[in-house]
Amino acid sequence: MLTIVFIIAAYLLGSISFAVVSSKLFNLPDPRTYGSGNPGATNVLRSGKKAAAALTLFGDAAKGWLAVWLAIKFSPEGAMYTMVAASVALAVFIGHVFPIFLRFKGGKGVATALGVLLALNVWLGLAALATWLFMAVVFRYSSLSALTAAVGAPIYAVLLGLPQEWVLASGVLSLLLIWRHKSNIQNLLSGKESKIGSKKAV
Repeated sequence: MLTIVFIIAAYLLGSISFAVVSSKLFNLPDPRTYGSGNPGATNVLRSGKKAAAALTLFGDAAKGWLAVWLAIKFSPEGAMYTMVAASVALAVFIGHVFPIFLRFKGGKGVATALGVLLALNVWLGLAALATWLFMAVVFRYSSLSALTAAVGAPIYAVLLGLPQEWVLASGVLSLLLIWRHKSNIQNLLSGKESKIGSKKAV
């Protein structure tokens, strides 16, 4: 029963869009109305307000971390906490991608996935972050960076010897991230993808 409560709470937490929240706090247009239309940090950055983008990034990552951390910390003794944590990890991510508060049309989940990975294992999260940063610095495509980090995450989880449930969860997260970036993949292949910091036309 407690596991179900954790999963529902994680989904609802994931459904909070910090792109929308930060845009309201900074009196910016709804991020779903300009640029890529994606309620995420990269699109909020196109507004020109770096503080709003930073708040979006932090908030979306923090909710992923918090949900998993709470699940690990408060899972009952003797329970399969690794399974509970993996279930909550997927729930908070799915909440971000399909938020009930935004009619199930959410972001792509990169920051939330990072928070989840950091909570599961700090080295796993740092490895994924390092991959994203390297690709971003070299190629300056947020989507390409996210895709590369997504592919790397389950591999890092295996190399770190993490529980099977967490390896599986990171693999499912990666597949969902890649699926959410299908339009970006098409743009990358056609040379139409916007680079980090560019102000995509409304």
